[in-house]
Amino acid sequence: MASLGQEVPIQIQHVAGSIHMLEGRGGNIAVSVGKDGLLIVDTQFAELAPQIEQALDSLDKGSLQYVLNTHWHGDHTGGNAHFGAKATVIAHEKVRQRLSEKSNTPDKALPVITFRESSSLFFNGEEIRMLHLGPGHTDGDAIIWFTQSNVIHMGDQFFNGRFPYIDLASGGQAEGYLKNVQTVLNHLPEEAKIIPGHGKLATRSDLESFETMMRESLNTVRQSISLNKSLDQIKASKPMEDYKAWGTGFINTSRWLEILYNSLTSITHR
Repeated sequence: MASLGQEVPIQIQHVAGSIHMLEGRGGNIAVSVGKDGLLIVDTQFAELAPQIEQALDSLDKGSLQYVLNTHWHGDHTGGNAHFGAKATVIAHEKVRQRLSEKSNTPDKALPVITFRESSSLFFNGEEIRMLHLGPGHTDGDAIIWFTQSNVIHMGDQFFNGRFPYIDLASGGQAEGYLKNVQTVLNHLPEEAKIIPGHGKLATRSDLESFETMMRESLNTVRQSISLNKSLDQIKASKPMEDYKAWGTGFINTSRWLEILYNSLTSITHR
């Protein structure tokens, strides 16, 4: 795995204000750079930690003070043990719970400060808000809003230009996911820059396109379920032809329909 890490370049992009974005393998990382030091959102995979460290050092020689996690998945928390050895890890309470349930999670990888609904951190001249909007991608997602820089990191509550993965086994919900995206859009400043969990740096227009795709997908599958169509029948009708290009990532069209069907029918059967 070490060689895999060495093969992956870490790309650095200035977003706005004091915020930069790092792209490598796994979830996108946000970096706050300033007089108070460094703060990062998410840590990708463990084997990439040395390269991420080099990227941070190229941005600023200041010390890393905080790590914020958007959720518990390994492509966003894999580097926690490395960075948590010297920085304070903060996340939603469900992140600590789920990481603690994994027998191989080092103590230094666990959040030492948790929150249930929201929390704020004042760092590098701005308020950084951490918001849990309800179950969506998982049951412990956090949206991170850098208020002065006008940048929001949505974690895996937003896959730019592709179908999202919704972790139903970790309490995720398709309808909750859409509701959370709509909540962000209702409060998002017009010129805000959006860091997605996966995909390129985004704008409000990109998130609006994502919301439209989510809403139309859910409506289509919900209507098919109301007509007593099976999952195989829904797939056979090819209802997502208009969004074929969205299925080229981690989640293809067939799997996307499965996620929606399973999420909606699990609600129906309660």
